[in-house]
Amino acid sequence: MKLTSLFAKKRFSLLGLALVCFAASTALATEEVIISGSTTVLPVMQKAGEAFMAANPGITLSISGGGSGSGIKALNDGLCQIAMSSRDIKKSELELGAKNGVTAVRTAIAVDALIPVVHPENPVKNLSAAQLKDIYAGRITNWKEVGGHDGKIVVVSRDTSSGTYETWEEIIMKKEKVTPAALLQASNGAVVQTVSANKRAIGYIGFGYLTDSLKKLDVGGIEATPQTALAKQWPIARELYVFTNGKPEGAVKKVLEYLLDPQKGQKSVREVGYIPLDK
Repeated sequence: MKLTSLFAKKRFSLLGLALVCFAASTALATEEVIISGSTTVLPVMQKAGEAFMAANPGITLSISGGGSGSGIKALNDGLCQIAMSSRDIKKSELELGAKNGVTAVRTAIAVDALIPVVHPENPVKNLSAAQLKDIYAGRITNWKEVGGHDGKIVVVSRDTSSGTYETWEEIIMKKEKVTPAALLQASNGAVVQTVSANKRAIGYIGFGYLTDSLKKLDVGGIEATPQTALAKQWPIARELYVFTNGKPEGAVKKVLEYLLDPQKGQKSVREVGYIPLDK
């Protein structure tokens, strides 16, 4: 009788411990939001995401780059909840998403000025849009043709999966193809490294990637600043986006609300060097 009573008490204690452990694990459980896409938008999302998770311990953000096209494809394939993009979505991407039951909804989170950059020792300070086009098309091949030193121009471009590349192709190249001799880079960071290490190189990057290791060029006599970008005076200004499947809800809605908050996400936009919507 005593043994039975002792066993019953022990069994009850183990059951109680299991319930406590289950309650604790439930309390610690977090909801994951997967975010993928543009390496241009990436610094904003990383900066804002870190602060967001600190303020929302029940939500974990998994953030990765890969390019605007890759992010939108991941959204259409159901592999992420938020796609970062430095360009608008294409009709073909919308149609593909519709086949998979995905309705992409766009939200602008920042403004960016796409900047042509060279090595700091390059004496060239200003190029026209026509000169940039001719350089990237391979028609201008020597820096002396545009007021620089005698030397072959090393053209550095983004790869075709990049929203930054597509913006450059649309605004500067007017749909003309970039020269096959161009060195294609997979990210803004790779362009920064390549151009900063080569005195004859030229590349283009998002505003937030400008560093002292690069020299930004004026275009048509206009300097790229937050003011000229917002006023649309800078010829290569654009909005940065996130896309969601339908109207954002739950944790995804919280992330977007945080990104658009002037004192939170928009502050992060400014801190990483981009232009907030409320500026």
